[in-house]
Amino acid sequence: MLTRRDLNRALLARQLLLERSPLTPLAAIEHLAGLPAQAPNPPYLGLWTRLREFRVDDLSDLLTSRAAVRLGLMQATPHLVSARDARALRPLLQGVQERHLPGAIRERLRGADLAEIVAAARTLAEQRPYTVKELGAELAGRWPDADPAALGAAARAGLPLVPVPPHGLWGAVGQPAYTTVEHWLGAADGPAATVDDLVLRYLAAFGPATVRDVQAWSGLGGLGEVADRLGDRLVAYRDEDGAELLDLPGAPLPDPDTPAPARYLADFDAMLHAYDDTFRIMDDRDRRDVFAVPGVVPGTVLVDGFVQAIWSITRKKGAATLVVRPLFQIPTKDVQELTEEGERLLAFAAPDATRHDVRFNSRW
Repeated sequence: MLTRRDLNRALLARQLLLERSPLTPLAAIEHLAGLPAQAPNPPYLGLWTRLREFRVDDLSDLLTSRAAVRLGLMQATPHLVSARDARALRPLLQGVQERHLPGAIRERLRGADLAEIVAAARTLAEQRPYTVKELGAELAGRWPDADPAALGAAARAGLPLVPVPPHGLWGAVGQPAYTTVEHWLGAADGPAATVDDLVLRYLAAFGPATVRDVQAWSGLGGLGEVADRLGDRLVAYRDEDGAELLDLPGAPLPDPDTPAPARYLADFDAMLHAYDDTFRIMDDRDRRDVFAVPGVVPGTVLVDGFVQAIWSITRKKGAATLVVRPLFQIPTKDVQELTEEGERLLAFAAPDATRHDVRFNSRW
């Protein structure tokens, strides 16, 4: 039986958060099974908080050299992954992208066939990079009764689109222009991945976990059959409520009393989306605060391994201020550690600022 703290420390160890890792950025991206990338900067911050040595150029170079890309994967949301994982994982998750296309969008297609839209959009996007809006406008020439925005959304759901740099690089603004992953990276040069592989990758990065947790992370259903098929390639535990937890044999399970350093997690960090129930890292009451705005997941702060605050950086007159909003009172010793770690974060995220400040906005 594994307690909440057992699961918390296991998660921190596998997410490289008990101590900063010596892994290279590319190796870390693959170990983590990708990082959420709804905006350009969060993957940079996610790697900074996990790696011993990380510079902005380390990730920018991976993106410009095509060793890593951003594209829709788990839960139909953009993720930063290695080129190898982009080719291997997207076919497994294509159905997830299409299921997330809202019914209201489909209605606005006015009967246009989705497969034909996708084929036409592929031809366009492989001639030159297009924004989603531009794709919709071009496709409307062939399907004039359909809404151009709906056509663009359908193309994005049906195609494995990657934004072409400079979009996706640190500080990038504006609408991204896309081409297909096949056009950007070339044909796959390794064996195709299976759903079994995806489940094993998840457990390496987030286990031990329930089948429902894997389904919540990936967006796939029917994974109970996969777990049964994996059989003795997995080990099983129970949580405090008796639910079955699956894991990899020999995967890290640190002592629950292992010290956990203060960490600043990036916006949309995967740990907040990786489970059907996030009790191992966050209470329900705090979850309501963190997810208060639909579609927005702010940066969060870990104290003793659990979410205890929300953070953001504000810029004014050349100064950069890290604002920490505690969800409840943080002990003085932890405030000091957070201040020191926050100063390091500001040095990374705002090196051009004339002044760095860390401020705690009390709400208790």
